[in-house]
Amino acid sequence: MRKQVKIIDLFSGPGGLGEGFSSFKDDKGNSPFKIAISIEKERSAHRTLMLRAFFRQFGNKVPEEYYDFLKGKLGKTPEERLYQIPKFSKQVETASIEAQNLELGKDNRVINKKISSAINGEECILIGGPPCQAYSLAGVARNRSNKDYDATKDPRNFLYKEYLKVIAKFQPIAFVMENVKGMLSAKVDGESIYETIFRDLHNPCKAIKIRPEKGRTKHNYKVLSLELPISENEKIKPKDFVVYSEYHGIPQKRHRVILVGIREDLYPNMKSICLKKQTNLCAVEDVLSDLPPLRSGLSKDTNTDDNWVKSIQKDAKKTIESLSNNDQNEIASAIESIYKSIEAPADKQGKVFGLRRTSNIKKKELREWYYDKRLESFITNHETRGHLNADLQRYLFCSVWGSLSNQLKWPTRTPKSKDYPSYLIPNHKNFNSGKFADRFRVQPWDLPATTITCHISKDGHYYIHPDPLQCRSLTVREAARIQTFPDNYFFVGNRTEQYVQVGNAVPPLLAKQIAASIYNLIN
Repeated sequence: MRKQVKIIDLFSGPGGLGEGFSSFKDDKGNSPFKIAISIEKERSAHRTLMLRAFFRQFGNKVPEEYYDFLKGKLGKTPEERLYQIPKFSKQVETASIEAQNLELGKDNRVINKKISSAINGEECILIGGPPCQAYSLAGVARNRSNKDYDATKDPRNFLYKEYLKVIAKFQPIAFVMENVKGMLSAKVDGESIYETIFRDLHNPCKAIKIRPEKGRTKHNYKVLSLELPISENEKIKPKDFVVYSEYHGIPQKRHRVILVGIREDLYPNMKSICLKKQTNLCAVEDVLSDLPPLRSGLSKDTNTDDNWVKSIQKDAKKTIESLSNNDQNEIASAIESIYKSIEAPADKQGKVFGLRRTSNIKKKELREWYYDKRLESFITNHETRGHLNADLQRYLFCSVWGSLSNQLKWPTRTPKSKDYPSYLIPNHKNFNSGKFADRFRVQPWDLPATTITCHISKDGHYYIHPDPLQCRSLTVREAARIQTFPDNYFFVGNRTEQYVQVGNAVPPLLAKQIAASIYNLIN
């Protein structure tokens, strides 16, 4: 086996990009990439990174105790008992060296020393996505409405420079940088962020005005598109850097800018890194149908199974009446036919540990990706949150709409604010303004989901489960499935922190395809 190429993972989040690179295997079953170091400032995400780093220390011989933890037999956190087992002290120490709880821009001196030690003069690849809130559509809208906002003083607009410093200093053979589409149109002080970043990535040392680490040679980089063949990269446009995940086997319409830089000494070996496109899209049903049904909690009522059922059934009568008065007879009839059969699922609101799948994913390639035979049918992080009683009706309405709209070929698969009967209109003064037309959004069974973002941690309205009998938003595990995290990937922290971690991640199955493209080029 050739020597593994070391990976530096910056702004790691829970490790989606890193998981893709570390899980990629060549034709002989070898792992050509190794995570040397990952840097993440958020404490709960770092704890998740640490656990995954611990898992990777064992290669194909992961100990039974790891699976005991996932089955709920070794405490509620890995720190509680798993890391305390004496025979794992070496692996815990190595994992703690790999996964670093540090902040780019604040701890740079320490970070540079640790990166230098981790790669030890060897070739490396840099991956990561500088935080993107300032470029996101929501972030831009928020900043525009703030008269005191000054983009030139917002440090989030310049975190990519911390990424540039690492490129300049350690001269990786390649880099992968992910960001939101808003980066292509964002401007600071009248200058396009995209053009600035693209220019700086071409010649990082000049942009940052620092020299490479001793023993490394200064290089320029060529930035390639994952969506265009190599022959067309000369006439590349900003939009060509947008990767459409649903066309690459991801059950989610996640559209992100992904820039892949190749060092100039590799130019003579340049091959296309274009990702293969798939014609059959992966849908929500493909990745969620095997998970046990759950009920939501009641956030403003006594949280019992009986109260949950009674609330839905009692209020459904008012929903049906309001729909009928609004001439929405198809929806009214569909709700009429199912609401009396709603009952609390056997697994109630679910659990962080100890639940089991109720069936199997149908597609073999997805089973092989998500399942771990040693975990058996156990799943983790599958626990619902509480909702207002009134929102349960809106979830019922949306999920029924999602199914019926497919049967009747309606143009919209989730209702807009104008489609809500009077009884279901929430008490928000802006609900009918058009700005929040899809404040409540179901994820239909037969389509890829919309983008899972960290907003899922707020209220779940954008992520309504498609089953009308469950009347709830997605769990952390369901969001993780849509983001293509394997079932043996455990998210540490409280539930809100887990949602944020999943929403901020790069889908590992997409990252694995990017790793394969880069491997084919550098090999």
